[in-house]
Amino acid sequence: MGKIGVAILGATGSVGQKFLELLADHPIFEVTELAASEKSAEKKYKDATNWIMQKSLPKNFGEMIVKECKPNLNSKIVFSALDASVAGDIEEDFAKAGYIVISNARNHRYDANVPLIIPEVNPDHLEMIKYQKYGSGAIITNPNCSTIGLVLALKPLQKNFGLESVNVVTLQAISGAGYPGLPSMDIIDNSIPFIGGEEPKMEKEPLKILGKLNAKGDVDFANIKISAQCNRVAVNDGHLENVQVKFVKKPSAQEIIEAWINFKSEPQQLNLPSAPKQPIYYFYEDKYPQPKIHRNLENGMAASVGRLRECSLFDFKFVVLSHNTVRGAAGGTILIAELLHAKGYLPNE
Repeated sequence: MGKIGVAILGATGSVGQKFLELLADHPIFEVTELAASEKSAEKKYKDATNWIMQKSLPKNFGEMIVKECKPNLNSKIVFSALDASVAGDIEEDFAKAGYIVISNARNHRYDANVPLIIPEVNPDHLEMIKYQKYGSGAIITNPNCSTIGLVLALKPLQKNFGLESVNVVTLQAISGAGYPGLPSMDIIDNSIPFIGGEEPKMEKEPLKILGKLNAKGDVDFANIKISAQCNRVAVNDGHLENVQVKFVKKPSAQEIIEAWINFKSEPQQLNLPSAPKQPIYYFYEDKYPQPKIHRNLENGMAASVGRLRECSLFDFKFVVLSHNTVRGAAGGTILIAELLHAKGYLPNE
């Protein structure tokens, strides 16, 4: 069988470019169409985009003619890298027209019957698709980039020991702001203790992801109290998060570490192409993990954890690092598509 054709909506932006970089030699999916705003439509992709990826723009992508983000594409599977300012209606139009929309945008994350997926954490939530209102179409969403690293670290703890409350303080990379991002005079020699809309996402999204699927095809949110403070720092890629946790049943430090390093799920069992062999790495060195050193572990798809120690306010505290534009954006969304394919939710062509 040949590869499955896919389209990318919002292909000219930084997340759209990351999709192209990661899908260039993908064993299952082939990018056959690129779509963007009206000002980019009808141009060759190489003329419509300011390519900022480290790898050169593949020639076959550069020569593609950009189409408008309208549901008249040939590819029935679309990755959405659209900005949230326009993503909501466009994604819904595609779903109503029978397309499978796998979105990195925030617009539909809390919609009833729309799964918010981290493939290792809640693959069973894909069942929600059957209850959607779009007929043969569907919308599946990828969480916020800072949520993903946090929840990867929390899932084994919730599963084994139960969680009562979580406090998280993030140090988030500038690439999370998109391109061209922040003015240099704002971020050089500086940290900014505010990222618009970020803290509410981190306090709410994990509750849906860690919640239980119910008989109505929706989710009963997890009963965990989460407090988040989010900061932008002068790092290119990689979100570092300082986490404190209180357990229902307090484990030992060694039990926590074993829960992390032994954690595997359906993407590993199915040997999905983008899945990390080991989703969570634990580092015993006091100064690890660090973005510059560890963000690209397992091609940027693994989370790195370290500095586990007892906490005088909660039970334990630790640090988690994840790659925000790979695991936290395009790579995580592609992994969702691989899981959908492996479980029979996607058309074969």
